[in-house]
Amino acid sequence: MSEDTPLKGFSGIARLFPLPNLVLFPQVVQGLHIFEPRYRQMTADALAGDKLIALVLLSEDDDNPEQPAIESVCCLGEIVWSEKLPDGRYNLRLRGLCRARIVEELPAEKLYRTARVELMPDTAPSDLALLSQLRRDLAGEVLPRFAEDSPARQQLQELFDGDMPLGQVCDILSYALPLPVHLKQSLLAEPHADRRAAAIADTLRISAARADRPFPPPFSAN
Repeated sequence: MSEDTPLKGFSGIARLFPLPNLVLFPQVVQGLHIFEPRYRQMTADALAGDKLIALVLLSEDDDNPEQPAIESVCCLGEIVWSEKLPDGRYNLRLRGLCRARIVEELPAEKLYRTARVELMPDTAPSDLALLSQLRRDLAGEVLPRFAEDSPARQQLQELFDGDMPLGQVCDILSYALPLPVHLKQSLLAEPHADRRAAAIADTLRISAARADRPFPPPFSAN
């Protein structure tokens, strides 16, 4: 980890925040409203410490209301803004930092769940020509689905034309596009940028072939 990263010195123990139908990705910011007592405790502990929380998707195999099953890959995020309300609830903005694989959940010492995790750094091929082609292919599937004079088209064009690495571009698209939640989770679980780019492009290509109207609907800049 570089000297200025919030993950420098990360202990490997993550506070887990399981949620249905929400997959956080690195490079994006998610607003959260914290109201359950266990997650108020989690937030207070995070704010008093490293400010890190791992958002993890509830598994479809969830059959235990006391400790629901969760996916094996989460996104470790940093609280970048917080507001504590008079009744003890919190409003937060959590910025995704890195993929993490859950190695094992730890015995409960708090109201909330914790786990030992392994960080999953983003990887990409060293072939610059391949990365450029993947970027062009992805842009070719995304951009035509928006009106040329629309703000969303302009935002996306700037995203593709900029110098942001392909993996980060894929993560922003994965979060913002209205993809099925199970596909979002599979994209989170895939550390290889080239494979994520191909998966998103293939999904958009197939969806467009099946639909009579443009896909996806308006892009969110969050």
